[in-house]
Amino acid sequence: MAGKTKVLIRRHTLVTRITHWLNVLAVSLLLMSGLQIFNAHPALYWGAKSTFADPWLSMTKQEIGGEPRGITQVGGLTLDTTGTLGWTGREGMREARGFPAWATLPSWRDLGSGRMWHFFLAWLFVLNGLVYWLWGLLGGHIRKDMLPTRKQLRLGHVLHEIGTHARLKFPKGDEARSYNVIQKATYLAVIALVLPLMVVTGLCMSPGFNATVPWLIDLFGGRQGARSVHFICAGLVVAFVLVHLALVLVSGVWNNMRSMITGKYAIETEGGAA
Repeated sequence: MAGKTKVLIRRHTLVTRITHWLNVLAVSLLLMSGLQIFNAHPALYWGAKSTFADPWLSMTKQEIGGEPRGITQVGGLTLDTTGTLGWTGREGMREARGFPAWATLPSWRDLGSGRMWHFFLAWLFVLNGLVYWLWGLLGGHIRKDMLPTRKQLRLGHVLHEIGTHARLKFPKGDEARSYNVIQKATYLAVIALVLPLMVVTGLCMSPGFNATVPWLIDLFGGRQGARSVHFICAGLVVAFVLVHLALVLVSGVWNNMRSMITGKYAIETEGGAA
């Protein structure tokens, strides 16, 4: 019986790797500068106007029992987030702000600089995304690597993949040569839905763009609705990144990092056949 041997396969092209790392940089700094902008008015609403008395999400400093507390409200849920949200920082050095200093760009209060960073990084993000999409479509990366096959879309197969992921069992051998249906569905949802939606809702908050395409903002019920969707999409990106990093850690840090740096990914094969 032939023994198992680890061999290196090509998983990511140079363009995919470059756009991936540029995206990591752009999205990280976009989130931080976006939180700086959010802190200027740490509340979200639905509709065209800010109904100050009825936000669906808010982070504020409130006096409770004569003591300042950070209170985060989401719908009808009220949370004491003192030190983290609303009334942030260490004991004795706290200040009233939505997100803490370490999470914003810049770390100090500066709405103008936050907007400048956000708009600059937004262009980097969009141009980088266009390069990825053009390369992926013309080179076949999206069709060959990102679209699920008919076999993968069968209910039994999908349930099997969900079960193996829940047990932290990852594909081996030939199955590891390509993305599984869970990976493909998640990546497609992010790159084809969440990220484009972030771009569109971001444009909806630009008065100049509103004047050019006035009907677009109506799709979200107004400027405040677009701002809320923009924030929700940012939260989904953060959730995706956290899950992505966790899976990288448990499935093999070096192997995953090597594939996104050198393009090579190690799999086990019978008798060393690649």
